[in-house]
Amino acid sequence: MKALTLLAAGDARILDIPEPTPQPNELLLQVEMAGLCGTDLHSFRGRNAMLTYPRVLGHEIAATVLTGTPDIPAGTHVTVSPYKHCGDCTSCRQGRENSCRYNQTLGVQRDGAIAERIAVPADKIYPSTLPLKSLCLTEPLTVGFHAVARGRVTQQDTVAVLGCGGIGLGAIAGAAAQGARVIAIDIDDAKLHVAQQAGATDLLNASAGDTPHQLANLTNNHGPNVIIEAIGLPATFRLAVEEVAFAGRVVYIGYASEPVAYETRLFVQKELDILGSRNAQPADFRAVMAMLAANRFPVDQAVTAIVPLAEAPSKIMIQMR
Repeated sequence: MKALTLLAAGDARILDIPEPTPQPNELLLQVEMAGLCGTDLHSFRGRNAMLTYPRVLGHEIAATVLTGTPDIPAGTHVTVSPYKHCGDCTSCRQGRENSCRYNQTLGVQRDGAIAERIAVPADKIYPSTLPLKSLCLTEPLTVGFHAVARGRVTQQDTVAVLGCGGIGLGAIAGAAAQGARVIAIDIDDAKLHVAQQAGATDLLNASAGDTPHQLANLTNNHGPNVIIEAIGLPATFRLAVEEVAFAGRVVYIGYASEPVAYETRLFVQKELDILGSRNAQPADFRAVMAMLAANRFPVDQAVTAIVPLAEAPSKIMIQMR
């Protein structure tokens, strides 16, 4: 069968690979659609330290069950949680398998889903009647929803989200679902427009370089109660700490590829909660799927293009420009 395989940084090809052989606890799936996201582009650029080559890419999945069970019969449309956990590390023992010390994500530490067929553990499969495009968007949105949960967002909060890519849109939609006021921040007006449709109440284009001033104006000089960083740059890591309100919460989803220097007195003076957020929990999958079923997210606007598997390598090259 054919799969999008990254042989080395900058070298993605459609190759023939062996058919998957399902283990006793696994189901065989026909992949109908798989997202090509920022993580895949990061891997293509050679900037993903967790990835080794060669690697089949892809972890955002819409599929049809080929070999089913009484609970998930053949022909069922599903999405997939792409994370594999050990069950025995300190995170797993606390019920936080999403941050497993030995996590292996499809398309990163193990071969992914931009292939014709995959075998997946039954407990990682989420059946649904959602359209395939919505199923394919589920996993990236769950990452943003999980960050909202980590930030303990409520309807009393003003939340700023740095970055309106797929993950940031999930955080915006998740915060809006909690009834919070949401400030979307990006340098791309088109992304900000989608963010507004996802639930942002205020839009802030950061290209002018006066983000602190604009945030102060929007929050009566208090700053947002919660800032969610979904970009992964040293400058935005620092911005989150500098501009969040006193007694606020900072949630980092992205991570910078280089060390970040902080004015650490702000951690203490503001008595901040600084939180990491990794992957997602089953509750996040259920919440996102309920949101998509209620048509509360701009699915069509969030997908930039749909191409056949054969065109995937050239699509990566276009996205690099």
